[in-house]
Amino acid sequence: MINQSDLRDMSPAERRALARALATIDCPDPMLGLYISRRRRVGILFSIIACLSLAAWIIVLVLTLHRSFHTHYWRGAWVGFDIIEFMAFAATGWAFWRGRQIVIAFLLITGTLLCCDAWFDVILDSGTRDIWGSVASAVFIELPLAFLMFNAARRLIRISALAAVSVSGPSAWSAEDRQQVAIWKIPLAGVEVAAREERARRRGETTDRSSGKSHSEQW
Repeated sequence: MINQSDLRDMSPAERRALARALATIDCPDPMLGLYISRRRRVGILFSIIACLSLAAWIIVLVLTLHRSFHTHYWRGAWVGFDIIEFMAFAATGWAFWRGRQIVIAFLLITGTLLCCDAWFDVILDSGTRDIWGSVASAVFIELPLAFLMFNAARRLIRISALAAVSVSGPSAWSAEDRQQVAIWKIPLAGVEVAAREERARRRGETTDRSSGKSHSEQW
């Protein structure tokens, strides 16, 4: 039986390898049964279709929209938007206070709403006397807040991804690993595991077919 003195004699790499092996036995990967590869392909196809459709719709808008338009619900549109923005801030604060993982989604939603707020303020006030107030609000308030929220979401996603793709959780990653691995280099959780399972299944089917052929040739 390994005791603490044996563990201290091991190198950090050996301890991480041991932790990974123990976690593989005690905590099998929960992503095996989720059909990650199939859902990933559906997501890629959906994104391509959405981009093509939106590109076509943008061309239609550029060619057909008038430069100005009168609406009867101007106040309701902006008041409703600000209420949604308020609810997003409140939900983000609640998630931070309670320490919930959903704070990542709330941070992304709130940051996106702030960018939309800045965009519409500047565009709709363009050519009026209120343009400089909108520009100042966007540059010094809305966009900096959005940047802070996106950056916080990026850091939380990176930490969560490092834990998710590790076989034994965060303990298998050294402090140097956590500092050096960029978020866009971390694989989607479960993709590699699902790919290995699919390759193993295909190899098994190929082996079965080969065995069946050899058996028939003997007769």
